[in-house]
This record gives sequence, structure tokens and C-alpha cells, in this order.
Amino acid sequence: MVPPAVLRKFPATPALDPRQEQDHSERAASAMLRARGRAPVGIDSMAWLLSRFRPISLAKLNAGSAMLERLDNKYVVHASVLRRVVEFLSEHFDILEIEGQRAFTYETCYFDDAQHTSYFQHLQGRRQRCKIRIRKYADTQSCFVEVKLKEKRDHTIKKRLEYPTDKYRTLDARAMAHIESSYFDIYGRDFVAALKPVLDVSYRRITLVAKNGGERLTIDSDLVFSGDDRSCVIDASLFIIETKSMNGNGIADKVLRHLHQHPTGSCSKYCLGTALLQQVGKYNKFLPALRKVGTIRGTQWVVKDLFGLLDDTRELRGSPALR
Repeated sequence: MVPPAVLRKFPATPALDPRQEQDHSERAASAMLRARGRAPVGIDSMAWLLSRFRPISLAKLNAGSAMLERLDNKYVVHASVLRRVVEFLSEHFDILEIEGQRAFTYETCYFDDAQHTSYFQHLQGRRQRCKIRIRKYADTQSCFVEVKLKEKRDHTIKKRLEYPTDKYRTLDARAMAHIESSYFDIYGRDFVAALKPVLDVSYRRITLVAKNGGERLTIDSDLVFSGDDRSCVIDASLFIIETKSMNGNGIADKVLRHLHQHPTGSCSKYCLGTALLQQVGKYNKFLPALRKVGTIRGTQWVVKDLFGLLDDTRELRGSPALR
């Protein structure tokens, strides 16, 4: 629990109407950066974030709780918000460091069937649903097939299989056997979908690990979604923070909520990318997350078109956000 005296370290700010909150954060971030004579920057230039934490090795991280069963919360925030909490977080978390590097490139290929069954299971809020992906860690040249499954207590269970990097974006017989057995173990029925690669996502990630307990925190930046010969680039001053704890109310959750940063529901990267690239026609459940992403320079044309504000889709295809 975060003591009230600690939370008072962060000046209270008045709660905003949800329709105003994003614009307020954008103006605050822009004003701060203008005052410093800087343009918004991505994670590569953020020594203010990366240098604050004591390092933890991958071996020590793996020796601790693997957090394969957890409750997740995701927050879409600007650099201005992250700057306000980084000092406090550094007192409670260490940062993953491998060979002197603290920010890592992730490449992820998501798989679904022709009907986008996985996407629509999320859209419909099915209690039993799964996502299937191959994740490649570009800096360490390691690769895993991952199956993420939701079960009745709303916990996320992740099953991983180490995989050759030269098979990225393909599923061989061993990978399919892993997917099928993981699915059957949790749900007690056969996995029957005919999978194909549908979406690629790349981003930079830093991983924070609590000094005490099993809580973890990931901070993602420089997101790029691509698929169907299109791509969408998210503004570098925008971050997706994901907290992982056993009860969904960890140290980071409490501090972010104190600053009126509430979890963004339905913020799956797979679902956001699928909607942003217009691979599906229904996306109402993801509108809160799309609005937060869409008010950022670089994706506004895409989301405006999703909201029905553009009549000529040729203007969308010609915009710098979607290529």
C-alpha cells in the first residue's frame, strides 16, 4: 500500500471531464517541452527515465516471480505524466539491464483466422478468449511463440515456447502443438482456428521490477502497427504503461490513479492495430483507447476516418499517418 504521505508528494490536480483530459495533457506536455526548447522525443533520448533506476539482470529477473499469471492494467500517458512519477518509481522498482542496455526493441506478429475470431472475442468481452503471437526480441535475437489466455477469474495466463528466429511469422508443427495443448489445458476443448499472420507491431520497451514483491511495470514507446500493406506510427511522446500484479492494484496503479490517470480499458495492441488499420468494421469497445491514441499527431487521420469524419477515404490513404 502507498502511504497517504507519499501520495501527497504529487500535487493534486483537479479531475477533468474525460473529453477534456487528453487535450489538457497534450497542452501541458507541449508547453513543458516548449519551455525547455525541445521537441517531443522518443525513448532513445530519455536519459531522465532510463538513468534513474538501479539495474537488475535478466537472470535475477527470471529467478523471481515469472508473472505468467497476473492482473494487468494499461494506461495511455504522455511524457509529462511519466516525468512526475519517475523519481517515486525509482525508489520502488529496478530496471532490466542486459549488457548495458535498458530499452529493447520488440517485434510481434499476431495470428488470427480469416474471420478475426480472436479480435471479435475481445470485442464481445468473452471470458474465455486467447491471443496468439510470435514475439521476437531483436536485441538478443531470441524468439517465442506465446499463447495468452483469459480464464474465469479474469487472470491472464501466458504459455511460451522458445522458437527459432528464422521462423518468425510462421507457425510450424511444433508451434501448433504448443498452441493446441495450451488451449486445451485451460479450456478443455480443441483449438480449431486456421491461423495466419494478420498484424505486425514493433515498439521499444523498458521493464521495471519491484524491489519487493512480484509487481512489474512495462513502458512502451515508438509504436508502429503494420498489415495489409499499411502502417500506422504512434507519436513518440505517447507511452503505453502496463502494470502487472497479483491483485491489479499495485504501487504504480495507486500513484497513476492519484494523478487522475485511470486504466484504459480494452487497450490490447492487437485490437488497436487491427482497428487502426481498418481490418475490421466494428471497434466500438475500443473507442476510448482509440481516442487517446487518435488525438496524438500521426494517427489523427486514421481515427477521424474511423469516427466517420472523413467522407473521402483517399485523403486517409494519402495522409502521413497511414502508409
